[in-house]
Amino acid sequence: MKSVGIALSGGGARGIAHLGILKVLEEHGIKPQVISGASAGGMVGAFYAAGYSPDEILGFMKHMCLIDLFKVNLHGNFLSMNVFKELYSKHIPHNSFDKLNMPLYIAATDIRKGEIKYFSSGPIDVALLATSCVPLAFEPVICDDTELLDGGILNNMPTEPLAGKCDTIIAVYVNSIDTTITEVHKRDLIDRVFHMAIRADMEAKGKQCDLFLQPPVMSRFGIFDVGRADEIFKAGYEYAKGMSAEIELFADSLNL
Repeated sequence: MKSVGIALSGGGARGIAHLGILKVLEEHGIKPQVISGASAGGMVGAFYAAGYSPDEILGFMKHMCLIDLFKVNLHGNFLSMNVFKELYSKHIPHNSFDKLNMPLYIAATDIRKGEIKYFSSGPIDVALLATSCVPLAFEPVICDDTELLDGGILNNMPTEPLAGKCDTIIAVYVNSIDTTITEVHKRDLIDRVFHMAIRADMEAKGKQCDLFLQPPVMSRFGIFDVGRADEIFKAGYEYAKGMSAEIELFADSLNL
């Protein structure tokens, strides 16, 4: 049987769609042996690698307190990451890459060197805080005398760490862009411009993988729409169900 690696993109709350897609993959008998992720994809990947089911992880996400998420940090005008710290401490108490059920690669951006950094060993909480550290919203995470920010800045769908680690690669990108809209709200402008800038690169990388999944309706969700977790999960799940023929062909190629 061929081994499977999966790369999960960033996307803030839109990353919850990864869970719906993972659930459908499981229904087809597909479970990855190695995972990579950036930002929200790194968070989902970590919980999945720790042995939790997509439905269990959805429960974690739904219990994240939006009020705590937007609490101002006492050390400056940054939002607090305490809700994330508590989430990781509670559900991954061993706090170690080495104790996960499978290899995991987490992307973060070294803002001083201007380069990508991949975590795959040591304490997992630092890697997860760094990869989900949205610029200007959260204070940079200090690690090894440098400052780290969201991994999605330089690599929003990290397929590279999977090369040579598995026989086949699935890539999942959850940041579709709606080109039919008549107006762009100011609150969505930065998010939209960023994903427009990287769209061509993400699609090119996806086409190099054995299976590329890209839900088309994700632009209706904002990066902080945690309160719409059920809707986002359903969007990912229904999209993947609609891709059942392609997923079944991929499953057949694995000799399951």
